[in-house]
Amino acid sequence: MPMRKSKQLTARQKSILKFIEQHVAMYGYPPTIREIGEATGIASTSVVNYNLNKLTRLGYMDRTSTKSRGIKLTEKNGRPVHVNPMTVNVTFMGQIVAGQPMPIPDTSDFANDENSRIEVAPSMIGGADPAEVFALRVKGDSMIDAMIQDGDIVILRQVEDVRNGDMVAVWLEDRGETTLKYYFREKDDTIRLQPAHPTMEPIFVKASVCRVQGRVLSVLRVMR
Repeated sequence: MPMRKSKQLTARQKSILKFIEQHVAMYGYPPTIREIGEATGIASTSVVNYNLNKLTRLGYMDRTSTKSRGIKLTEKNGRPVHVNPMTVNVTFMGQIVAGQPMPIPDTSDFANDENSRIEVAPSMIGGADPAEVFALRVKGDSMIDAMIQDGDIVILRQVEDVRNGDMVAVWLEDRGETTLKYYFREKDDTIRLQPAHPTMEPIFVKASVCRVQGRVLSVLRVMR
């Protein structure tokens, strides 16, 4: 990895680098190409990509082209910069029902709304990329035996493949509804969504209509 030489940078590249450093310091993860363009006034994503490649060749960062946030800043000697913020920001996606399923809320604008982010300790996301983590407020008490109460906030990681016994947020496509339950794959391509409540019955659905949105990583308790 070559040494950094700031005199080789254009004003545009300096602006891009500064924004990336600020974004990582604030959120704990790098921005996307589109976010970089919006912040630095560059309309073309190909121009942003060209400058990122230039910064990579100069040793300012490493890139993973297969990831939308695959930027890792480096020090002058080429070692990766390790970001260890006191908190990380995750996107708050609204409400999920721990009870009977309910229609999923419209969350299309949440990802770009700074007011829809919450701060959590890095330990709550278990080493996951913060960009792949989101939060939901629980409504209902069907997971009360799992120590999740009405009003608590669950921290989830976006996943598609889960194991039996994982607590997940699932979207039931045939009903247009979402719910929080334990996940179990039964025989005949059936999914059992199991509540953690002594008087509530499980929900049985076909795997083809059960879309896992995220696996629970941790719970943020709400003081009562």
